[in-house]
Amino acid sequence: MYKNIAKQEKLQLKDLVSYQEGQVVSKTLVQNEAVSMTIFSFDKGEEISTHAAGGDAMVTVLEGTGRFTVGGDIFILHGGETLIMPKDIPHAVFGEERFKMQLVVSF
Repeated sequence: MYKNIAKQEKLQLKDLVSYQEGQVVSKTLVQNEAVSMTIFSFDKGEEISTHAAGGDAMVTVLEGTGRFTVGGDIFILHGGETLIMPKDIPHAVFGEERFKMQLVVSF
Protein backbone atom coordinates (compact mmCIF):
# COMPACT_ATOMS: atom_id res chain seq x y z
CA MET A 1 0.00 0.00 0.00
CA TYR A 2 1.29 3.45 -0.89
CA LYS A 3 1.70 6.11 1.79
CA ASN A 4 2.91 9.72 1.80
CA ILE A 5 1.72 10.23 -1.78
CA ALA A 6 -1.46 11.50 -3.43
CA LYS A 7 -3.54 8.95 -5.31
CA GLN A 8 -5.39 9.56 -8.58
CA GLU A 9 -3.34 12.68 -9.13
CA LYS A 10 -0.68 13.48 -11.70
CA LEU A 11 2.65 14.28 -10.01
CA GLN A 12 6.41 14.45 -10.36
CA LEU A 13 8.26 12.08 -8.03
CA LYS A 14 11.11 14.59 -7.70
CA ASP A 15 8.68 17.08 -6.14
CA LEU A 16 7.86 14.73 -3.23
CA VAL A 17 11.11 15.51 -1.39
CA SER A 18 12.97 18.80 -0.97
CA TYR A 19 16.67 19.53 -0.78
CA GLN A 20 18.06 20.44 2.63
CA GLU A 21 21.51 21.89 3.06
CA GLY A 22 24.04 19.33 4.31
CA GLN A 23 21.54 16.48 4.40
CA VAL A 24 20.15 13.40 2.73
CA VAL A 25 16.35 13.52 2.90
CA SER A 26 14.08 10.53 2.26
CA LYS A 27 10.38 9.81 1.97
CA THR A 28 9.13 6.22 2.00
CA LEU A 29 6.24 5.49 -0.36
CA VAL A 30 5.97 1.70 0.07
CA GLN A 31 7.40 -0.66 2.69
CA ASN A 32 6.39 -4.32 2.98
CA GLU A 33 7.92 -7.80 2.87
CA ALA A 34 8.12 -7.80 -0.94
CA VAL A 35 9.16 -4.27 -1.91
CA SER A 36 10.21 -0.89 -0.61
CA MET A 37 10.09 2.36 -2.58
CA THR A 38 11.73 5.55 -1.34
CA ILE A 39 12.43 8.96 -2.85
CA PHE A 40 15.70 10.64 -1.78
CA SER A 41 17.32 14.04 -2.14
CA PHE A 42 21.06 14.47 -1.62
CA ASP A 43 22.76 17.80 -1.09
CA LYS A 44 26.06 18.13 -2.97
CA GLY A 45 28.77 16.15 -1.17
CA GLU A 46 26.35 14.17 1.01
CA GLU A 47 26.41 10.38 0.96
CA ILE A 48 25.06 7.09 2.19
CA SER A 49 28.11 5.05 3.18
CA THR A 50 28.83 1.52 2.00
CA HIS A 51 26.15 -1.01 2.91
CA ALA A 52 24.38 -4.01 1.36
CA ALA A 53 20.66 -4.54 0.76
CA GLY A 54 18.66 -7.70 1.36
CA GLY A 55 17.17 -7.46 -2.13
CA ASP A 56 17.98 -6.14 -5.59
CA ALA A 57 17.97 -2.33 -5.47
CA MET A 58 16.98 -0.30 -8.55
CA VAL A 59 17.82 3.40 -8.49
CA THR A 60 16.56 5.95 -10.99
CA VAL A 61 18.02 9.44 -10.84
CA LEU A 62 15.18 11.96 -11.11
CA GLU A 63 17.37 15.07 -11.43
CA GLY A 64 21.00 16.05 -10.93
CA THR A 65 23.99 13.70 -10.79
CA GLY A 66 24.83 10.93 -8.35
CA ARG A 67 27.81 8.60 -7.98
CA PHE A 68 27.06 4.99 -7.15
CA THR A 69 29.83 2.61 -6.08
CA VAL A 70 28.73 -1.00 -6.44
CA GLY A 71 31.12 -3.81 -5.54
CA GLY A 72 34.10 -1.58 -6.40
CA ASP A 73 32.69 -0.31 -9.72
CA ILE A 74 31.78 3.39 -10.02
CA PHE A 75 28.74 4.59 -11.97
CA ILE A 76 27.86 8.25 -12.57
CA LEU A 77 24.12 8.60 -13.20
CA HIS A 78 22.26 11.64 -14.49
CA GLY A 79 18.55 12.45 -14.56
CA GLY A 80 16.56 9.68 -16.23
CA GLU A 81 19.25 7.00 -15.84
CA THR A 82 18.73 3.76 -13.89
CA LEU A 83 21.06 1.24 -12.24
CA ILE A 84 20.42 -2.13 -10.58
CA MET A 85 22.52 -2.82 -7.49
CA PRO A 86 22.40 -6.59 -6.85
CA LYS A 87 21.35 -8.10 -3.53
CA ASP A 88 24.13 -8.49 -0.96
CA ILE A 89 26.69 -6.51 -3.04
CA PRO A 90 28.12 -3.60 -1.02
CA HIS A 91 27.23 -0.21 -2.46
CA ALA A 92 27.39 3.49 -1.60
CA VAL A 93 25.75 6.66 -2.93
CA PHE A 94 27.34 10.14 -3.19
CA GLY A 95 25.98 13.47 -4.36
CA GLU A 96 28.28 14.69 -7.13
CA GLU A 97 25.88 17.63 -7.14
CA ARG A 98 22.45 18.03 -5.62
CA PHE A 99 20.36 15.15 -6.92
CA LYS A 100 17.16 13.23 -6.35
CA MET A 101 16.53 9.54 -6.90
CA GLN A 102 13.89 6.89 -6.61
CA LEU A 103 14.95 3.65 -4.91
CA VAL A 104 12.99 0.43 -5.37
CA VAL A 105 14.19 -2.65 -3.48
CA SER A 106 12.55 -5.99 -4.30
CA PHE A 107 13.01 -8.78 -1.77
